[in-house]
Amino acid sequence: MKIAHLILAHAAPAQLSKLISALEYRDAWFFVHLDRKADIEAFSFLKGRERVMLIPDRVDVGWGAYSIVEATLRGFRTIVNSGIDFDYLNLLSGADYPLQSPSDIHDFFARNTGKNFMEYYSVRNEWTEAIPRLTEYHLTDYNFPGKYLVQKWMNRLLPTRSMPEGLEPVGRSQWMSLTLDAVRYVLEYLDGHPMVTKFFKLTWAPDEIIFQTILYNSPFRSSLVNDNLRYIDWSKGQASPKVLAEEDLERMWASGKLFARKFDLARFPEVLGEVDRKIQDHHYK
Repeated sequence: MKIAHLILAHAAPAQLSKLISALEYRDAWFFVHLDRKADIEAFSFLKGRERVMLIPDRVDVGWGAYSIVEATLRGFRTIVNSGIDFDYLNLLSGADYPLQSPSDIHDFFARNTGKNFMEYYSVRNEWTEAIPRLTEYHLTDYNFPGKYLVQKWMNRLLPTRSMPEGLEPVGRSQWMSLTLDAVRYVLEYLDGHPMVTKFFKLTWAPDEIIFQTILYNSPFRSSLVNDNLRYIDWSKGQASPKVLAEEDLERMWASGKLFARKFDLARFPEVLGEVDRKIQDHHYK
């Protein structure tokens, strides 16, 4: 069971190193996309690590912009073109961390071969707060003076946007674990449907919708499992999830998930130490 962990990172080199160490395994490879704004010298330690590759041609990633989709797609292409016959691609951020041992994670995917794990809720019926992302024009991916004024007038004067290619929109969390066949399908679909790329470049936070929508409207729909395998705490109702601390450990373990986010090694170093100890104790029982 060969797994390619695709990690999107922009800071905290020590935490990224710890994440990779926690997932190292004989059949695990790591493909790291570093935000173009990041100081690559701070991550120079990656160049000498076994089975760790940096994604070339880095993207300047903006929050809520299509650029994060572009960074992910460059990772997808690098992994598909690596020549390694991977079974799964596991998309992580540098703020994620496993809740189970590498061998247990690989065993899980071996038992669930062919399934694709992601959150996908109907935008029209379940995740209705996302509707304006698709019906309005968003210039988040662009940077020029007066862009918000232009965006405002676009939404006043232009017709309401509608989904291209008759796609039924679904989505939620961007973090997912996909078979390599599903990843290849996404790349081939976008190569053959430039209007879909054009549409999502004007969508706010398209990374939470584009991949799920493509696979939901494809022959892969029957393989989808509506579970991204991540413990994430949105209870504070903010734009970003809660940074996890020791008080969250019991809920993390009770979730049965493979991964959790998000963590901050600088602020709460003790929580990752507790996670490591728990995984080790469980693994050697």
